[in-house]
Amino acid sequence: MSAPIIDPLRDDDETALEIGFALPERYNASSILFDNLARGNGARAALHTRRGATTYAMLCEQAARYAQAFSSAGMQRGDRIMLVLDDTPTYPAAFFGALRAGCVPMLINTQSTPDLIRFYLQDSGARAAVVDADFMPLFDDATIAETALEIIIAADARNPSLGAVKIVGAENFLAPFAGLGEAADTHRNDMAFWMYSSGSTGRPKGVVHLQHDMAYAAQSYARHILKATRNDIFFSVPKIFFAYGLGNTLTFPFAVGASSILLAGRPEPQSIFEHIARHKPTIFFGLPTLYTALAHAPHIADAHLSSIRLYISAAEVLADEIAAAWKALTGREIVEGLGSTEMTHIYLSNSEGEKRAGSAGRRVPGYALKITDSNGAPVAPGQEGVLWIKGHSSAPCYWRRPDKTAETMRGEWLWTGDRFVCDADGFHYFRGRADDLVKVSGQWVYPLEVELCLANHPAVRECAVLAHELEDRRMTLRSFVVLKKEAPPASARQLQDYVKQKLVAYKYPRIVEFMTELPKTGTGKIDRRKLAERPVEGNRQAKPS
Repeated sequence: MSAPIIDPLRDDDETALEIGFALPERYNASSILFDNLARGNGARAALHTRRGATTYAMLCEQAARYAQAFSSAGMQRGDRIMLVLDDTPTYPAAFFGALRAGCVPMLINTQSTPDLIRFYLQDSGARAAVVDADFMPLFDDATIAETALEIIIAADARNPSLGAVKIVGAENFLAPFAGLGEAADTHRNDMAFWMYSSGSTGRPKGVVHLQHDMAYAAQSYARHILKATRNDIFFSVPKIFFAYGLGNTLTFPFAVGASSILLAGRPEPQSIFEHIARHKPTIFFGLPTLYTALAHAPHIADAHLSSIRLYISAAEVLADEIAAAWKALTGREIVEGLGSTEMTHIYLSNSEGEKRAGSAGRRVPGYALKITDSNGAPVAPGQEGVLWIKGHSSAPCYWRRPDKTAETMRGEWLWTGDRFVCDADGFHYFRGRADDLVKVSGQWVYPLEVELCLANHPAVRECAVLAHELEDRRMTLRSFVVLKKEAPPASARQLQDYVKQKLVAYKYPRIVEFMTELPKTGTGKIDRRKLAERPVEGNRQAKPS
């Protein structure tokens, strides 16, 4: 099925003009990788792994073989191809190969359950999948029954068959093909790739992105905030299937002919430090939970971090305590920003030269922002409202979800549902979701405000605060706390008193539960759904972690 032109990029749009963004009408997103050959970067390293370097020439050859093999297997323009892969050279090869063939790669969380894999197959109508051996058990007969899946390319294994679905090892799949071939003659506004939302409420939503979206994010964020050059070495701990990781690992380095470090498997602190020492990255991307883990890792004192010129954090609010600890450890500040799957990457960011503690930053060039009240009227600086964003990396729709599309994609603007305050200098401060206000003892409370307060307690390593409904239907706040090993232990009462002193008394969490670790999602965020499903244990002390 040919992908429709659904969200025209206009050359005269004000946001595109601001950053000088322009593409020919016939454009294929695989150009982000393949243009490096025309620039003379073929012999330069594109990827660094434990097994050595992969040059741009090698990666382009492999991606081109995937493109030809997909077409030979009967994949047509607009056909979806599911990618369930770890961060190895296979990922960019299959991803850019699918784009080059005019197909639509789907970046799937590798921590998905068989039930979710089945949902993705049924929702998307994907005809092919490229899967690492570790994730093949997800694709059993029950999962793939009555779906459109025809072929599975096993990235590092050979299996004969699975029911009616053909399984072929990647080496055999690619063996007949050589040379670069030609990229599909796609339009710059054609459908290019999908990512699924995390599905915090209901089933995940298929976020549709277009051929020009990655290039736009590179021209805006990578150029103006990262100031990336071909001499940079990127290291993103968040995985490629995460929108944040896709930009950090593939889009931004390849757009300037730089290189990227790939870390397969679970990103443990020791392994992260080993990759930094070996490959000497210049730009490092993490999440607040990751920086928390690294700052408290026993290996931090011996870590070789001098090559890194820029630390980036996104996805969640960075606690002041961790930001200060990281600067004390490394001599450099963490540059915080905010983005979303729907916008491809970061649209609000601090910068090296201009930063405000606790702020998500100012608008990234190439994006327009507004904050409105509940009636849609703009609010004055310093007043709270809901953030809207527009820019040409925005997804035009959710796949087969017209209700959710209408709710979020409103004309040129995307309604984020995030509450912000913007100061007179244009720095934005996150105040939570539009729908997470909780009435406690007759007073309205934002759980995020309490969470940020608790996170700054000297004994707290990590925490989360959620709304909780009691048996009598009253609402209260429930907190989950991980204590530091090196700090004197704190009791539930001490933490509650701390919140009362720092905020107003009624905002303290009535339930305090101590844990050794907080559960994480596949993208490294705190898994709040899993926490909410836990039975209440009360104010019981656990050993610090």
